[in-house]
Amino acid sequence: MDEFSVSDAVRRALDEALRKRGRVNILIAGRSGVGKSTLINAVFQGKMAETGQGRPVTTSAREITKPDVPVSLIDTRGLEMDRFKETLRELEQLIVDRNGDPDPTRHIHLAWLCIAEGSRRVEEGESQLARMLAARLPVVVVITKRQNDDGFRAEVQRLIPEARQVVRVRALAEEDEEGNRFLPKGLEELIDVSMDLVPEGHKSAFAAAQRVSLKHKQQRAHGVVAGSVTAAGLTGAVPIPFADAALLIPIQIAMLAGVTAVFGLPVSTAFITTLVSSASGTLAATVGGRAVAAGLLKLLPGGGSLAGGVIAAGTASLITGILGEAYIATLSRFFVDDPDATPAAVDVAARFTEELNKAR
Repeated sequence: MDEFSVSDAVRRALDEALRKRGRVNILIAGRSGVGKSTLINAVFQGKMAETGQGRPVTTSAREITKPDVPVSLIDTRGLEMDRFKETLRELEQLIVDRNGDPDPTRHIHLAWLCIAEGSRRVEEGESQLARMLAARLPVVVVITKRQNDDGFRAEVQRLIPEARQVVRVRALAEEDEEGNRFLPKGLEELIDVSMDLVPEGHKSAFAAAQRVSLKHKQQRAHGVVAGSVTAAGLTGAVPIPFADAALLIPIQIAMLAGVTAVFGLPVSTAFITTLVSSASGTLAATVGGRAVAAGLLKLLPGGGSLAGGVIAAGTASLITGILGEAYIATLSRFFVDDPDATPAAVDVAARFTEELNKAR
């Protein structure tokens, strides 16, 4: 495969990875001061609530987006009683219009209704809003500013039975008047619950957009690798010299692009090309002596010609799996170090090489 073909394969892989990842849209409702912006910044990549006012979608709601973060957040900007009926009508019409769009990436997939724990009450307007939302999409009640339950969660469940779940969260570390310190809590539970409720076709986008749970990024990434391993095995089973090698390379490129996408990193041609180049020589020098035929390097981008390239199904699957799992481990290390990090391609490639070296 010549240099032009590799570049073309990378571009196609990027387009397909972004298409498969898709987008997720979440409506976040609640009264002023309930902590919606704090929750948004704690849960999603890029401190999205600090990026400006967002795009108005009704007189009382804005849509917050950020480049390279595959989520749109519909923020209601408060539910004040003097305009409540108008707000309710506008939100209902917005949901009807969006969910009637033939493009599923325009739909609103989930709603979070936020109620502050310190209020110790559920207003009738909040109950009305929950009923309207629940008739059209899954609703999670998020009890914000968590400190002491004292039965409030059970009361919320009783008063808002339409909610799929009620989750208590504390988005930031807090300290009460007596000096007791409370650490962030409940965010992982909120992510778990929401992941279960988001439609299957939008789960990868949700995993990529959130910054709380490494587990969900890894689970979606393992799915990408598993599919690529299966495809590589089928390619290796093709009894035509050279054809299997030419087909294997795009599968592995697409896998790297797909894993990058579900981890929420910006996906670019330069980024993926750097990874492929770093993997080629390292792979042959580490696992190549044990698991791969002597000419395997020639089957990878930048490794030379395809001369002598016929690979078995088991070898194709093995090498693809090694690449994929090493890459997941690489990105996991960056996430643990800093969930908001956007590492440079050369830094990712260096750690990727380290993970591949562990396959000796």
